[in-house]
Amino acid sequence: MTVPRVALTVDLVVLTVREQRLSALTWRRDRDPYDGCWSLPGGFIQLDEDLPVAASRLMAERAGLADVRIHLEQLATYGYPDRDPRQRVVSVAYLGLAPDLPASSRAQVLWRAVAELTAERAAFDHRRILRDGVERARAKLEYTSLAAAFCPAEFTVAELRRVYEIVWGTPLDPRNFHRKVTGADRFLVATGRTTTRDGGRPAQLYRRGDAEQLRPPMLRPRS
Repeated sequence: MTVPRVALTVDLVVLTVREQRLSALTWRRDRDPYDGCWSLPGGFIQLDEDLPVAASRLMAERAGLADVRIHLEQLATYGYPDRDPRQRVVSVAYLGLAPDLPASSRAQVLWRAVAELTAERAAFDHRRILRDGVERARAKLEYTSLAAAFCPAEFTVAELRRVYEIVWGTPLDPRNFHRKVTGADRFLVATGRTTTRDGGRPAQLYRRGDAEQLRPPMLRPRS
């Protein structure tokens, strides 16, 4: 029996909020296949690497985010036969989230608004992987404390609300939102400090609590 040869890659869906827009880190391809198209940063796994190690290495090498504190979790595996025209390739995608990630010094690596990327031609199946990553982030904001991963170490409720609005793509009622997030068990911890960076009266600063799951959950508005 002949054992088929299958290549294994790791692709990264790295999301942040930049200029009040949900943005993804992209790699502009400069060779075939898909010359000139955007793709997700990633690469082939090495023979002596575990998947999380490969994801961390590629986060530094291809995404240019070495020594950056970032939430990273495995997203999904993509393995249908014709996803890469060169050879049989299976990809394990990872989702990364962090606040205000820096711009890369590499010309090929760009932060792009997610809304713009969905209208452009992507390499391989990377539009599908990006869409899955965005939906994972949107869903996890409902029942986990992941929204705080988009915020600095200390933040106001208004800043947290803006994260929800940007990721979900819908406005939220400020008073109702404030009541829900401050009432969720161990989600937010008051620092005792205030800030005026939101404009207007001083606003209370909070930090992320130790809750992993939100009780009660923050449900997305349904149209």
